[in-house]
Amino acid sequence: MGVTVDRGREAANAGGYRAGIVGAGFMGGVHARAVRVNGGEVVGVVASNKDRSARAAGEFLATRPFRDVDDLLASDDVDVVHVCTPNYLHHELTMRALAAGKHVVCEKPLATTSEDAAQMHETAQAAGLVGAVPFVYRFHPMVREARERVRRGDLGRIVLAHGSYLQDWLAGPEDDNWRVDARLGGATRAFGDIGSHWCDLLEFVTGHRIAAVSARSATVNTERGNDRSAVDTEDLVALQFETAAGVVGAATISQVSPGRKNRLFLEVSGASSTIAFDQEESEKLWLGARDGSRLLVRDPDTLSAPAAQYAGVPAGHPQGYQECFSSFVADTARAIAGQPVDGLPTFADGLRATRLADAVVHSAASRTWVEVPQ
Repeated sequence: MGVTVDRGREAANAGGYRAGIVGAGFMGGVHARAVRVNGGEVVGVVASNKDRSARAAGEFLATRPFRDVDDLLASDDVDVVHVCTPNYLHHELTMRALAAGKHVVCEKPLATTSEDAAQMHETAQAAGLVGAVPFVYRFHPMVREARERVRRGDLGRIVLAHGSYLQDWLAGPEDDNWRVDARLGGATRAFGDIGSHWCDLLEFVTGHRIAAVSARSATVNTERGNDRSAVDTEDLVALQFETAAGVVGAATISQVSPGRKNRLFLEVSGASSTIAFDQEESEKLWLGARDGSRLLVRDPDTLSAPAAQYAGVPAGHPQGYQECFSSFVADTARAIAGQPVDGLPTFADGLRATRLADAVVHSAASRTWVEVPQ
């Protein structure tokens, strides 16, 4: 059996990783499992109230519940704060954690405005603290393989990039969530929530930065929930873009596509070949050429070194989303320890995503091309 190249590093690097988690929903549980699997400690959890905090401490296998955020931030045995709350709380909680001398992992979007995101990034930098944002699709081994092949020049000059991020969890008017409310989630929902992942993946794999966008958005379900509340965020976005290198492309972002659960798809064509990655088929990378195409299957024995180090189990043993989070936390721990890390998404990347979101919102409203600050 093939084995991974360097996966023993997680336990060694995260063994002293002591985390406090703010937020007890689905994402809080994902973060907690990623901390624990790397040998770190979930010191405690803060939720919306005392009883929920106590339940979450048991669910997350935390050492103890915290009374409130103040209790968490005052604890000397918490080194890293994981912010897994509704978006409108990200800025306040992160700024308080940084002021308390804590490293921060903050869910995306980093903030609901680019001004707040810039302040978070600048404050973390000035304090010498690690700020990380879980753009975790970067940690699929086949994404790293795609990135390495672009780096090596295997595709030739990049000429086109396109794809989509499609979900169906908000397809019907009966489907509701706090993200639908702009007061809680921010002015953009579909793009801010999942379009940001697609753009991050594009820029990470290709090394090209989006320079200008032309977007159209639509709200398919104008009322949602049992009380049929009015919706003030978009359900889908159709995006055209141009990179700073002059490459053009397009992406479709939707949370109302029945049957599509979490289909993040990216295809990049160069002058000589094409690569395509589908997150729902994350064990494979499609390689296309005029004289024949093939599927590359995740195998740490045959992948490039940058990809193989993220292949946590032998070939034929599927790994997926939770393993991406585990690798993300492992690399965050390495960064906190002062070790060099290639490709860790930081607050700089979170700020980048908010600026892209601003440009998309502006473009959709004005029906014009909008330049993205670099």
